[in-house]
Amino acid sequence: MPPRIPNLSTASTALSTSSTSSVADCFLSRSRPCLQSKASFSTTASRPRFTKSRRMFREWINGPGSMFRRHRPGTTNYPQSKFEGPERNTDRPFLLNPHFKSEPVLDDRARELIWAKIMKDGETVKAVSAELGVDIRRVAAVVRLKEVEKDWEAKGKKLAKPYSRAVLSMVPTHSIRNGIQNAPFEPINELHVHPFTMKQIFWPTSESRHFTREDAAKAFNPKMLSADERVPHPELIQMERELLRGSSLLDASERFKQSAMESERKAAEKVLARAQREEKQTTRVKSNRFEFRFKDINSEDVGPKGRSRNAVGWRYGAPYYDRAKGEIKIPTSVP
Repeated sequence: MPPRIPNLSTASTALSTSSTSSVADCFLSRSRPCLQSKASFSTTASRPRFTKSRRMFREWINGPGSMFRRHRPGTTNYPQSKFEGPERNTDRPFLLNPHFKSEPVLDDRARELIWAKIMKDGETVKAVSAELGVDIRRVAAVVRLKEVEKDWEAKGKKLAKPYSRAVLSMVPTHSIRNGIQNAPFEPINELHVHPFTMKQIFWPTSESRHFTREDAAKAFNPKMLSADERVPHPELIQMERELLRGSSLLDASERFKQSAMESERKAAEKVLARAQREEKQTTRVKSNRFEFRFKDINSEDVGPKGRSRNAVGWRYGAPYYDRAKGEIKIPTSVP
């Protein structure tokens, strides 16, 4: 709120009175320096220093909430609702949002173990994921970040180790020990919902026919893979089948590791072949500042509907005629 300035006579009177009293004080007290007085231009009472919400928070943090000023090392220190029972709150940091739960994270020792198994021992990503119960994508992310950390340490860059230890001490963590059977950190073979399976289909079939997962996938789309082939670890399914047939756990585990290594080798060869094919089709012209890359493109290769992924300009978007006049917007066929 802007200050309220009184009329001219009131302001002049206040200034003259203040200046006269200040001059008199200077003459009476020579031992202390004379400070220039400030005129008061507002007659409105000053607002309180803190808002009501802030005052209530300060009262709470100085009273019942004083126990939350310091966290408990190695465990969480989340507020406890009065409507909950005697069970301690360990995974809900926000009392007004009980559906949000704090998930555990891998501690630094577990990350170091994952990195050592892959980069030092030469184990495959799938084998480490299946052994430690960590998702393939998380294992790959841990290895990439650990490589960045090792590179920074080799270059002499400082790392925020105290900050990392402080954060890990305040959130739930998951530890992994080498050489023993550890509890799985997360589901590693979950099947994600495919867009083709988001529609309802009535598929007639004979009662005497054995309808398999492969048949179900072909019913949704002819090019869709079955659930056994779309899971992150199809080798684990084959391993379980071998165990059900009577194979020993050691032999089944060895065959699983070999099949996982073979699948990763094929995936790496496919990526390398794609990169080599891309490089072969690209002509590079270097200048003083830039590098220009040219490719031979067929403008007629746009597909039957003109929206092929290999078409020129596909990445920049193709126009949709949903709002155009005269276009048929009602489906003419049922899948």
